[in-house]
Amino acid sequence: MSEAGVIHDIGYQRYEGVRLGRGAALVALYVHGLRAAFGFGRSAKAKIFPWLVAGIMLLVAVILAAVRSQLNQVIFTYTQFDDQMAWLIIFFVAILAPELMSRDIKSGTLPLYFSRPLRAADYVTAKYLAMASAVWLLLGIPQLIMFLGAAFTTDDGAKGVWNEFLDLAPGWGYSLLWALLFSGIGLLIASLTGKRAFAAGGIVAVFLLTTPVVGVLSILTSSTANHLAGLASPMTLISGVGTWISGSPDDEMGIPIGDFGPVYAIEAFCLIAVCLLLLLARYRKVASL
Repeated sequence: MSEAGVIHDIGYQRYEGVRLGRGAALVALYVHGLRAAFGFGRSAKAKIFPWLVAGIMLLVAVILAAVRSQLNQVIFTYTQFDDQMAWLIIFFVAILAPELMSRDIKSGTLPLYFSRPLRAADYVTAKYLAMASAVWLLLGIPQLIMFLGAAFTTDDGAKGVWNEFLDLAPGWGYSLLWALLFSGIGLLIASLTGKRAFAAGGIVAVFLLTTPVVGVLSILTSSTANHLAGLASPMTLISGVGTWISGSPDDEMGIPIGDFGPVYAIEAFCLIAVCLLLLLARYRKVASL
């Protein structure tokens, strides 16, 4: 005599809520990346470096604002502040980019991401925007402190505040250029390996190895080579774009760009685009596996 089957209700229910789709997944990934940039949701150890960098930059901004308000002396302009903080930004990117990209490779979570409606373009967009936002905030907030120190001690009232804001706005735009270019380079290198130490070392190496090339080209007898020397390094490339936009005769790195300002701008745009296209190609290949 055979026994009849028994159905056990163990509590599983169908999901009846709203399915948010790709847009919500992209936003969630962006917010997670931005939080991770400053150590939120991670261990206390993970918060040390990003907040140390942020603290140094904020301290410098407070000092500059105090000097401006008390002595009416401008030590660094808003764009010069970015140039002076360049190496801190490089190390910040070298730590953050592997956290955003290499960790997913090492932990094997990429197939889980792409098993959902999330596409490779969404993944790259979210990570890139999170990285660029973090770098821009790292530069933009200290610039805001500098602005407040100058604007609210001006003798020209509302006109003085407005004039100071007109100086701040290009500075924020310059910070955005730093964020876009450095984020693209950092994420591309970090996407090539699951080992964060290798990724961080590779990012720093790119900037270290290109800097001497600029020095060599800048001392050649050819004036054209001197003017184009800044194209060899991301740092001097951005500085050259800033020099061209501001109309300054010389950039903060001491390398004249002559009449080649548009060339610097075109290379910066192309380098950002190439980094994004290579990232997209890299993760489309991963998503198709």
